[in-house]
Amino acid sequence: MSQAELQVEHQGAVTVVRLNRPSKRNALSDRLVLAIQEAFLQLPATTGAVVIDGAGEHFCAGLDLSEIRERDAVEGLHHSRMWHKALNEVEQGRVPVVAALHGAVVGGGLELASACHIRVADATTFYALPEGSRGIFVGGGGSVRIPRLVGTARMSDMMLTGRVYNAVDGERLGFAQYLVDEGQAFDKAMALAQRIATNAPLTNYALMHALPRIADQPSDHGFFTESLIASIAQSAPEAKQRVRDFLEGRAGKVQKSD
Repeated sequence: MSQAELQVEHQGAVTVVRLNRPSKRNALSDRLVLAIQEAFLQLPATTGAVVIDGAGEHFCAGLDLSEIRERDAVEGLHHSRMWHKALNEVEQGRVPVVAALHGAVVGGGLELASACHIRVADATTFYALPEGSRGIFVGGGGSVRIPRLVGTARMSDMMLTGRVYNAVDGERLGFAQYLVDEGQAFDKAMALAQRIATNAPLTNYALMHALPRIADQPSDHGFFTESLIASIAQSAPEAKQRVRDFLEGRAGKVQKSD
């Protein structure tokens, strides 16, 4: 794979990871998936947040079907597990990840987007899971992550019928948390990532790793896990300093949003 197919740029505390196969609508080859994994494993200590973007008119149109060959069950199993390992580095890495979505967010592209922590979509974005019509099944973690965003019934409908959601409906249903005008997704994602990077690193880490687990736990387990994480987070020196800054008038108060 040409290094140009995945561009990694460090802009202060934010690292930008950009898929750069515009002629292929940024379709994900196995080598590109592995390059994404490596990029997250090699993040510098100065990175506080990541933005994932796609060059050209589309975020990612899914699996590069030109790479599909006859696989037996064992090969298929290991191929899927390779994707799981790579996208786990996005979801369960060191820092939060913001996806800048535009154009096609389809198949494996939606699986990649669902591994991110915040998704910003512009008005050109559309979402689809065409695997059902192609005789295959999601293999990059989509059956776990996507129902957490929009529900099992809605994902089943998409795969059974080929239903496509536009940007407005996608934001309303939970595919994205933000909807912006055409061409503005990257700028909004960068602004959010820069804001996220100013948070206490331990708080960001807890939101990435503890909150999803708490949501999956029985209530009594979740309450106990919450107590443990809260006590650890507030004991960090940076947290103590931030609380002092607020109490002594050196930190801003929450204001009503525009």
